Amino acid sequence: MDNFGEMSGIKQWATLVLAAALITVGLHFTMFKSKREANAAAQQNLEAKLRENAELESYRPKLKDMERQVANLKQQLEIERRIVPDEKEVDNFMRMLDAEAAKTGIEIRRYTAKPVSTREYYTEVPFEMEIDGPYYSVLSFFDRVGKLERIVNISNVLIATVKKPADAKAKHIYQYAQNESIVATCQASTFFSHDITPPNAAGKAKGAL
Repeated sequence: MDNFGEMSGIKQWATLVLAAALITVGLHFTMFKSKREANAAAQQNLEAKLRENAELESYRPKLKDMERQVANLKQQLEIERRIVPDEKEVDNFMRMLDAEAAKTGIEIRRYTAKPVSTREYYTEVPFEMEIDGPYYSVLSFFDRVGKLERIVNISNVLIATVKKPADAKAKHIYQYAQNESIVATCQASTFFSHDITPPNAAGKAKGAL
């Protein structure tokens, strides 16, 4: 085969054209092909994102309504938690009753915890209370407790004069103020919500003991 320098001009140009063609074909089946495949994959991803965005765009008008519904649900949940808390906030319960007692001018002498009663959806936590004060102040206290946002049930009310507190089953005799006329004992029950335990989970827990 003749050297490139010994070829005629036409043959040299033909050789160069052939070499360029071979290089082009090689690039076509190697680098250019991989680029085209990458571009095709990117185009498919772009089209998929555009379709997804178009589908999501249809929800835009409903977004504000959904946000309002979520806000309303959160508000309702917060109100329900204040009415029936999901934790045994005994300290807050006592502080709440103490605050109502201070507003009505009566004395809460003691809280005695009673056995807790667990139901399917809630737990009842009762306390025996002993109070004293002016007659109408005690009535006002019971009325205010009945109107609290949090559910508090008052039951088993016994009332006696400060001269005979034992008639109300009071545990102790105190130095009552001159304006105090009655002593009362009662049961104040508060409630706490709790998660429902599946029957099979409860059975497993008992079997594990």
